[in-house]
Amino acid sequence: MSNEVSDFGKDVVDVLKSQLQSLRNRVKELETENAKLSSQLSKCCCHMREEMLNTYDVETFNPGLPSQRKNTGGDKTRKKKAIERIPGYNLEIMTHHSKRYVALKVMYFGQRFYGFASEAQMDPTIESEIFKALEKTRLLIGDKKESRYSRCGRTDKGVSSVGQVIALFLRSNLKETDANNKISGELIPDTRTEGEIDYVRVLNRVLPNDIRILGWSPVSIDFNARFSCLAREYRYVFWRGNLNLPAMENAGKKFIGEHDFRNFCKMDAANVHNYRRCVTLFEISSSNIRLEGNQLCAIKVKGSAFLWHQVRCMVAVLFMIGQGLESVEVIDSLLDTEKTPRKPQYAMAPEIPLVLQSCEFEDVKFICSSDSGKALRIHLENECQAYQLQSAIFHEAVLSCLPLANDQSTLNKGTIKKVASHVPLLSRPTEPSYEDRCAKLNSRR
Repeated sequence: MSNEVSDFGKDVVDVLKSQLQSLRNRVKELETENAKLSSQLSKCCCHMREEMLNTYDVETFNPGLPSQRKNTGGDKTRKKKAIERIPGYNLEIMTHHSKRYVALKVMYFGQRFYGFASEAQMDPTIESEIFKALEKTRLLIGDKKESRYSRCGRTDKGVSSVGQVIALFLRSNLKETDANNKISGELIPDTRTEGEIDYVRVLNRVLPNDIRILGWSPVSIDFNARFSCLAREYRYVFWRGNLNLPAMENAGKKFIGEHDFRNFCKMDAANVHNYRRCVTLFEISSSNIRLEGNQLCAIKVKGSAFLWHQVRCMVAVLFMIGQGLESVEVIDSLLDTEKTPRKPQYAMAPEIPLVLQSCEFEDVKFICSSDSGKALRIHLENECQAYQLQSAIFHEAVLSCLPLANDQSTLNKGTIKKVASHVPLLSRPTEPSYEDRCAKLNSRR
C-alpha cells in the first residue's frame, strides 16, 4: 500500500513539473508575441503621428491650398485635439523635421510693450509675443538658445520699428538631398524658397495686431542679426511748432562722423567700455501732414550702431536748440569729452515718436509672397484707419473745449516763465563720469 502511495506521489509531481514547464513555454511564447505586437504598435503610432502632422502642415503652413472641407474652423479644432492625443506627442518631435536658418523683418507699434527684449522680466514685450507665435505655429526648433536666436537691436519701452531684424532656425518644408536624390540631412543650407513654408502668412495669422512680419530671407548659419548689421537708421517724428529747423539741422550735422557720444546716452559702464560711434547721415524733413496749421516733421539719423538712449538724447538737445534755449555750439562742447567729461543732467526726448526705420545687411533680400503681401497691406491700412478715427475723436474733443477764461491766461504766463528759467546745459549738475562709475564698480567687487 505504501508503495502505491509513493508511486502516486511521484506521478503527481511529474504532472506538476510538466504543467510548470508548459506554463514557462507559454510565457515565453506570450513574451515573444507581446514584443511583436509592441513593435507593430510603435510603427503604427509613428506613422499616425507623421500622417497627422503632415495633414496639419498642409493646411497650416500652406493656407493657400484648396481644402476639401467647408467647415475648416471645426475641423482644425478637432485636428489639433487629435494631434495632442497622439502618444508621445510634444515639441521634441519637431526636431526630426528639416530646418533652415532664417532672417525675419519685423514691424511693431511699441506703445503697449515694455521694449523689444524679454530679459527685463516685464511683460508684454515684442520678443515674447514673437516666440509665443513661433511655438503656436510649431515653427520653432528647440528653445531660444538652441535656435541660435539673434536680434539686430533691443529698442526701449514705447519705441516702434518698421525694420527690426531677427534670425533663428525655423522648421522647413524642404528636404536636403544628395547626388542620389536621397535625403542627406535635416539642415537646409541653400537659398531655395519654392515650396517653402510661407513664414510671413503663418506668423501674421497668430501675432497680435500691433506686430507684423514684413518678410523673410534664407541666410547662412554664420549670420548674426546684431553683428552682421552694416547700418541702422532711426526716425524721430515731431510737430514743428515754433522750432527753428535750420538751427536744429546745422547742429545735427555736427553729429556726422565718429565721435565719443558718452554725453548723449545713458551710460552702462558695467557692459560698455567704448562710447565712440559713427553717424553717417543726419537730415530733418517736413511732411505734408498738417494739423491746425502745425506741420509734422522728422529727424533721420543713420549710423553703424548706437548707444543706449543715444538718439533720444541727441533729439532732446536739438529741441533745446530749436527753441532758442541753447546755441548750436553746445553740440561741440558735449562731443568734446575732455572739455565736458561729465554729462549734464537733462531729460531725454519722449520714446513714442522714435522708430527704428531699417537695418541694412549685405546680400540679404527679404521676400513676401503676393498673397501674404496683400493680406499685410490690408491689415496695416485697417490699423491706420482705426488710429485716424481715434485722432478724429480727440480732434472733435479739442473743438468742443470751452474757451479759456481771462483769468486762466496766467497759466500761459506761468508756462512762459517756466521756459524762460531754462538752465544752460553746461551750467547744470552733472552725472558721474565713466571713470567714476568704473571706480565704483571696482570698489563693489
